[in-house]
Amino acid sequence: MIRVLSVASECAPLVKTGGLADVVGALPAALAPAGAEMRVLLPGYPAVLSALEDGKVAFEEPDLFGGAARILTGHAAGLSLYAIDAPHLFDRGGSIYLDTSGRDWPDNPERFAALSWIGARIGMGADPGWTPQILHCHDWQAGFVPDYVAAMDGPKPATVLTVHNIAFHGLAAESLIPELRLDPDRFDRDGFEFWGKVSALKAGLMAADKLTTVSPTYAEELMTEDFGMGLDGVMRYRRDDLSGILNGIDEDVWNPATDRHIKTFKTPRGKAAAKTALCRELGLGEAQGPLCVVVTRLTEQKGIDLLLESLPNLLARGGQLAVLGSGNPTFEEALRTTANHPSVAVRIGYDEALSHRMIAGGDAILVPSRFEPCGLTQLYGLRYGTIPLVAMTGGLADTVINASPAAMAVGVATGIQFQPVTADSLRAAFNRLCDLYAVPDVWQRMQRNAMKQPVGWEGSAAAYAQLYGELARPA
Repeated sequence: MIRVLSVASECAPLVKTGGLADVVGALPAALAPAGAEMRVLLPGYPAVLSALEDGKVAFEEPDLFGGAARILTGHAAGLSLYAIDAPHLFDRGGSIYLDTSGRDWPDNPERFAALSWIGARIGMGADPGWTPQILHCHDWQAGFVPDYVAAMDGPKPATVLTVHNIAFHGLAAESLIPELRLDPDRFDRDGFEFWGKVSALKAGLMAADKLTTVSPTYAEELMTEDFGMGLDGVMRYRRDDLSGILNGIDEDVWNPATDRHIKTFKTPRGKAAAKTALCRELGLGEAQGPLCVVVTRLTEQKGIDLLLESLPNLLARGGQLAVLGSGNPTFEEALRTTANHPSVAVRIGYDEALSHRMIAGGDAILVPSRFEPCGLTQLYGLRYGTIPLVAMTGGLADTVINASPAAMAVGVATGIQFQPVTADSLRAAFNRLCDLYAVPDVWQRMQRNAMKQPVGWEGSAAAYAQLYGELARPA
């Protein structure tokens, strides 16, 4: 077995703000059959420490960015964990990234440098009971790991950095370089400097042995100015070390035949009861057109402004809309106003059980994102026969078979893609959606195709295992 430490800022079901947590939580079980023993390192948020079973002290850090810390090992939610018990960094209200007023914690650079530091320490043998051969780092929060490892003495583990979303760089002031325990000589174009600031993400991109991202199309997009968020040159420089490996979903958690949150079903015909229950719950009546669901962060990236602009077209065709999410206050208020329409239901916030009921009961799931590294909600939709209507970008382009004339002729379509990512294009996609929905035989065939499409981790786990095998140092 190849020993792998996954270093991340969140992990489902323990702590979650987005799809990153789902991926980190699913990888250990997915990779075990492929020959990887994976443990997960997490900050010791209250939710993590309270869930930790049989916790033991692996080692201590007398001074971890401003205070003492204990590194605990144990298990929680079926995962083998390391947790950083550092109350001065992680025992606080608000969310894991934001304070109670919704602003970034001012010491986020130090908080997640601490995560990276401990990841590097474990990789270098700080826990005598278990030393990983590979450190798998996720996003900017673990971006300093490869840089720290490179600066430490001794046999080194291999490092892999996965970019889940390149839009977030983890920027810090140059003045923090000593406090962040970084080598000032690496504050340059070949290190972690980004427009006069320290970039945790760039640090990892430049120092890691291998880079991955969460879909083949996103890997290509990252090397362009439109999608690279200022790091496209770095991505082109590292192109030979970059792989695009699609995310999967947990097919036990997301299974319409066994889902405890819904009226279960195994075929498209069985979705009717789930839809009826959802409409009753949300106060929606019968309609001529499809019930479209949106489960997402309410941000410009996710195309919420495009949805609001094009929504009248869907409603005019007899469609309905149900939204679950939170984010930009302007979008939240606009959606609340839209919910005055009898064919629109909006729930601001996040509710895991309701997300299952919405995806099971919807006819279509909308993902009009301007960019989407992989996306998981369209995969949930496929699993439940809820037809994805998606922008043609990133993982959305890789996972949905567009209902083009050619795909429809051979009966393989699983959804609808649209481009360019504009309100006009989304209006046209709504028309296509409603036209397809109006022909039951055609619609049900698409649903059957969707439910048969592989959306699990088997293929992706094999790709990660191959990458680990190429990198693993001898035990």
